[in-house]
Amino acid sequence: MTPLAFARSVALPGQVLSEQVLPGQVLPAGFGLPPLPYLLALGVALGGVAVGVRRRDPAFGGRHVLALVPWMCVGAAGHVLYGLGALPAALAPLFGTPSAYLTTAAVAGAVWLATLSIGGDDARALGVAGAVALLPAVGGVVAYGVANGTLSPVLPAAGLVGGAALGVAVGALLYRLREDAAVAGRAGLLAVAAHGVDGVTTAVGVDLLGFGERTPASRLILEFAAGLPTAEALGAGWLFVLVKLAVAAVVVLAVAPTVREEPRYGYALLALVTAVGLGPGVHNALLFAVEIA
Repeated sequence: MTPLAFARSVALPGQVLSEQVLPGQVLPAGFGLPPLPYLLALGVALGGVAVGVRRRDPAFGGRHVLALVPWMCVGAAGHVLYGLGALPAALAPLFGTPSAYLTTAAVAGAVWLATLSIGGDDARALGVAGAVALLPAVGGVVAYGVANGTLSPVLPAAGLVGGAALGVAVGALLYRLREDAAVAGRAGLLAVAAHGVDGVTTAVGVDLLGFGERTPASRLILEFAAGLPTAEALGAGWLFVLVKLAVAAVVVLAVAPTVREEPRYGYALLALVTAVGLGPGVHNALLFAVEIA
């Protein structure tokens, strides 16, 4: 296999890029803060959420991590729309890199505080609200693909489902081999599955759809794999998948003691680990479904 050809640039970690990696480059190309008014607004919103959470001091457990999954997908879909130029100009700066993460966190946090004020099952309400928000976000991506005649969801969807299944299998194996890790429960499995999604969708994009990787460290792994004798038969993405799953499993194992001793902080860490895998992975799947390399 020839060295990787990097096709187009997209936005979250784990996506495609056309530029070359510069010496000393660490952050993905395209990384940049939004204009100052937007940055200030995001800072105020996140600060308000932080103050509200500190005052209420709510419980945060595995069910809350699961409830945040649709919100992570909302952020990913919003960033796809940003990359496609399909967002209104007033909203676009809120979904760049890394502002998509900040915007999603601020909105999800505000919704969580609202559900706490209402009472009842706050985790379920948070998840339902995220699912409702996800419908128009994904609908906008699909509508773009239909309008441009580029909708082709089969391979990206297979990568998403396959990556999630592979991640759950690896997480279950981890729990079997290390019973001390099993305290992380479904949230730990979700974290590994999220990085499986990122790894497999990236492999699908690189090896089957002609896309490339935009994050410098990840691209080095792919370039290394592309130079191995196995590249002709296996492509370049397999090594990236293995690295993602291995790192995720090690992180879950490392966080497990915190989940046991200080559950709220441990589950918060697992939510963060999940977000930095699932966000890019869902972004991959949605972008590849409507864009041509």
